[in-house]
Amino acid sequence: MRMRTIASLALALAVFTTSAAAPASAATTSRPLCPPVPGQARCLSWYAPGTAHARADASVGLGADDLQSAYNVPITRNSTALVAVSIAFDAPNLEQDLNIYRAQYGLGACTAANGCLTKVNQRGRTAPLPPADSDWEVEETLDVSMISAACPHCRILVVEGDTPSLADLAATENTAVALGAQVVSNSYGAGETGSVVQYAGAYDHPGHVIVASSGDAGFGPGSFPAVLSTVASIGGTVLAKADNARGWTETTWQYSSSGCSAYIAKPAWQHDNHCGSRTVADVSAAADHIAIYNTDAGGWLSVGGTSASAPFIAGLYGLAGNAATVRPGDEYSHTAALFDITTGNNDARENGGACGNDYLCVAAPGYDAPTGLGSPNGIAAF
Repeated sequence: MRMRTIASLALALAVFTTSAAAPASAATTSRPLCPPVPGQARCLSWYAPGTAHARADASVGLGADDLQSAYNVPITRNSTALVAVSIAFDAPNLEQDLNIYRAQYGLGACTAANGCLTKVNQRGRTAPLPPADSDWEVEETLDVSMISAACPHCRILVVEGDTPSLADLAATENTAVALGAQVVSNSYGAGETGSVVQYAGAYDHPGHVIVASSGDAGFGPGSFPAVLSTVASIGGTVLAKADNARGWTETTWQYSSSGCSAYIAKPAWQHDNHCGSRTVADVSAAADHIAIYNTDAGGWLSVGGTSASAPFIAGLYGLAGNAATVRPGDEYSHTAALFDITTGNNDARENGGACGNDYLCVAAPGYDAPTGLGSPNGIAAF
């Protein structure tokens, strides 16, 4: 039985009661997929009901072809790396919905039968899977779609936690690595506190790349696990087609989270001046107006959040095929392979802004916290 219905997901106006109003680009019926629950992580996506289309085009959101174009993704590269999704709950229609998305963009089938898609529970078994949840179901569909857009030939492992508790999600992380995932994507977050860092070890796996969404609440306190120095923390941007050499413009997504950790020491590869500890984020990608397909949500729909940018970057790590030798912070040595994001900010919170005109909340040439070092220009940074 579903824990919440899709009908409830699409009802009422989006009132984000924790730290940010609904993104300005979202429809008035937009809402955060996973409202905060004490003691649990929440998925980091926004949902805007869409209309079924024969072709998911820009009127619905950015498609796989748009993302591949904007980021110069070499999709003909035949990487079969195993990229995992750490997630809570089950998405019963995942294979069907993913393959409608993949067929739309000519990405080829990814099924359990052909060995491309595997779902297991947090203990690594194919049954029993956790109960379904309508909110996390859309999140799971988004995750596998973004991995597919970045790396069409990658194999995908989905590890479903019994609940969104940090203990269960930590278990999914360890299981994904134990089952051979070279890259693990995490599209969820919880407030950084002294108690949550007890789970840090689950996100420290040398020889495996761990990717986490920076968060969707703008400048402020850190989000766990994105604040860990053992993960690649992924911020969000807004992409738009343009008449320029790149063919796109890119600016900071207003709600891409950034901040200075209260608990995690400054890693040796970060050299920004206004944060003496770990600064979030590292790199970024599109996090607004993303097209995916979900049967229970009515077909094609537009979603957003750093839950989109993180699995896309995870897919690029899979495409590059270097996970066994990549070390946290390696992106900082490959800035030439990134598009520097120099406009926009994430400080338009209800309190009128808490950061001021500082790189911790305002995009600028070089490193800035909302977008990190920038967005992908091919895969050389990964």
